[in-house]
Amino acid sequence: MRSTLSRSTAALKPSVRPSMPAILAAIALFPSASVFAQDATPDESSTTTPASASANGPAPASAPAAAPAAAQAASGQTLAPVVVTASRTAQSVTEALPHTTVVTQEDIVNSQAPDLRSLLRNQAGVEFSTNGGMGTNTSLFMRGANSNQVLIMIDGVRISGVSNGNAQIANILPDQIDHIEVVRGNVSALYGSDAVGGVVQIFTKSGAGQAPAANAQVEYGSNNTRQGTVGYGGQIGATSFNVTGSMYKTDGFSAINAAQWNADNPKSAARGIGPNPANNPYENKSISGQIKHQFTQDWDAGVATYYSNSQLSYDNAYGKPTDDYRMDSKLYTLSAFVNGKVLPDWTTHFKVAQSEDRSEGTINGLFDSLFSTRTRQFNWQNEYALTPDHTLMFGTDWLQQELASSSYNAPSRNVFSVYGGYEGRIGKHQIQLNGRNDHYSDFGDQGSFFAGYGYYLTSAVKLLANVSNAFRAPTFNELYYPYYGQPNLQPERAKSAEVGVQVETASTGLLRVTAFETRYNDLIVSALQPSGLYLAQNVNKAKVQGIEAS
Repeated sequence: MRSTLSRSTAALKPSVRPSMPAILAAIALFPSASVFAQDATPDESSTTTPASASANGPAPASAPAAAPAAAQAASGQTLAPVVVTASRTAQSVTEALPHTTVVTQEDIVNSQAPDLRSLLRNQAGVEFSTNGGMGTNTSLFMRGANSNQVLIMIDGVRISGVSNGNAQIANILPDQIDHIEVVRGNVSALYGSDAVGGVVQIFTKSGAGQAPAANAQVEYGSNNTRQGTVGYGGQIGATSFNVTGSMYKTDGFSAINAAQWNADNPKSAARGIGPNPANNPYENKSISGQIKHQFTQDWDAGVATYYSNSQLSYDNAYGKPTDDYRMDSKLYTLSAFVNGKVLPDWTTHFKVAQSEDRSEGTINGLFDSLFSTRTRQFNWQNEYALTPDHTLMFGTDWLQQELASSSYNAPSRNVFSVYGGYEGRIGKHQIQLNGRNDHYSDFGDQGSFFAGYGYYLTSAVKLLANVSNAFRAPTFNELYYPYYGQPNLQPERAKSAEVGVQVETASTGLLRVTAFETRYNDLIVSALQPSGLYLAQNVNKAKVQGIEAS
């Protein structure tokens, strides 16, 4: 179920609290919302164990005790998927205090979705906009937040371009994906900038816990669409591995009806201006690979990579009908990781990674534009189990972003971050506290926090409440683009609060209803100046309220 949102740009009060109508609406909605329940019986391959979770993201510590999970195990039910994105530690999705859902491998196979947009469009609170068919520019929105206010990661590596803050989600095809974790709401206290509307983390196939096997698939469809996938992976002894390659090719269709456009714009058509009536073909070649080796009971290490190369023909209504506009896009991630135990109660994780988002445009075969972001990151995370029910988490992140552009020059951005957190269970009470400080080389420090609380009315029913703040750093376009960017821009800020109820039963699976409110300050918008130019400025405030069920 998609969330119901209301957005206001009126002046705001400093305090943040869920409105009473939203809370009452959530309670009223709950009894009838079971039709939207998430299936709680994923297949074996989609139930991520703590050991395999560490290969793609922050690995688990000794997680807080999970009473409902223990009850499931005792009754013989299939355990709920383990997630790592909601707290940067491994926990059952039923234990996550931020609203979290998992798109399992079974969901991906059953959906028959050709792209990420089709795969995620039914997720609560997730919306998309696009300007054409396969491969065209696609933006993802969560909880009413802008597309550059949602953090997208592949195997724990940021992939958004620093020029506009968006990721190439149109070029990420489901063939490479094992599962996806979707976390809604402000979690900058875990990940820093961009995690305002939420986080979408994509995990590629790993082969862990499976017998070595090959797989292949070929499809053919309308518009001369051809798709093929081949892969091989599994686990041999202490080593797990997987490699998957795929190709997608289609003749596509024209995103603009040229005849209709010419009829609606006769003056432009008479001057020879208008869209090309030909179809817009698209081609994508992708490959992903992972290998991990368990050296001892407590230590493992490995590497993971993802690569996508696509070519797209697209329409432009303001060129000549004979113009051929093309975009050549590349996206890759490469990471190496080590996970281990320093002491019986102290778990540590190291990851070094690099990603690149590159888009090069041509007109009639001649160079037109280039935007290429290279991101390097280093993560060191630790968990210390005070007791089986109480865990501390602390670490540091380092991030460097560089832009190569044909439109302007920009300095590199360096971000050094420290963070900490606590997760605990005291009887029926569950607590998650997180704090983080990010130091940016271009505008200084930004602090974030998250405080979450859960109360188990019964082993199957939990009440939840979260408060948090978040921020988004200005993109390089907003800072440096000629005749638009403003180097003195400040980060956007957001404060959020939410309440909800979660129910898990054998008949309905896992159901969660959440009412939320987010208030934004210093939103960056394109402001019209007396000179007629549009400049990026911190001028707007906004309020978003909504209810979501999943």
